[in-house]
Amino acid sequence: MEGASFGAGRAGAGFDPIEFLKQPQTILRIASWVFSIVVFGSIINEGYVNIDSPQLHCVYNRNDDACNYAIAIGIIAFFACVLFIIMDINFPQISSVKDRKRAVMLDMGFSGLWSFFWFVCFCFLANQWQRTPKMPEVDQAADAARAAIAFSFFSIISWAAMALKAFQRFRLGTDMSLFATDQFAPGTNAGYPGYPTGSGIESTETYQSPPFTENADISPKGYQAPSY
Repeated sequence: MEGASFGAGRAGAGFDPIEFLKQPQTILRIASWVFSIVVFGSIINEGYVNIDSPQLHCVYNRNDDACNYAIAIGIIAFFACVLFIIMDINFPQISSVKDRKRAVMLDMGFSGLWSFFWFVCFCFLANQWQRTPKMPEVDQAADAARAAIAFSFFSIISWAAMALKAFQRFRLGTDMSLFATDQFAPGTNAGYPGYPTGSGIESTETYQSPPFTENADISPKGYQAPSY
């Protein structure tokens, strides 16, 4: 039943891959996964150039920290999206309400934190790119550098949206009446069973009158003691 516990049905429900892929949460995770690939892939492939030396330097103003930070955030986001997708697939099979709550809280906290990290990454890369001097070597990697900045910004939106979706699931909470109805009540409109009645064999007269009660208090009329 939809909405039974933190936005998912009760444990044991079947998995429908088509419906799973249509969920906004799944679409956001896949989009965030693609964005992370673009960010760290662009920097790893074309983010290091030779600027006035045979040694490779980060294209963002020769600041290796900018490239390293973006690569680290992107790789962690890549694996996090995969793990959260697996968690979403198995989430309806979690029977414990407490475990579901922990999973939703983990999703909400991590998504919010990574949205903030992507914001820092976007500001860091954009600032260093503005300070980068114009050189032929830099121009060759300009498209990759701009792509990393743009998809860092897109990642802020996608991760913030996932945090919002997790918060909405957390607010749904659990409708315990759905679980109690199936476990403890025979039916929604069924009444409580009555007390057992008699078998109908017992007699309505429990006691019998003692013998000779009709004449016990009656003395014989006209009786007189014989005179001698």
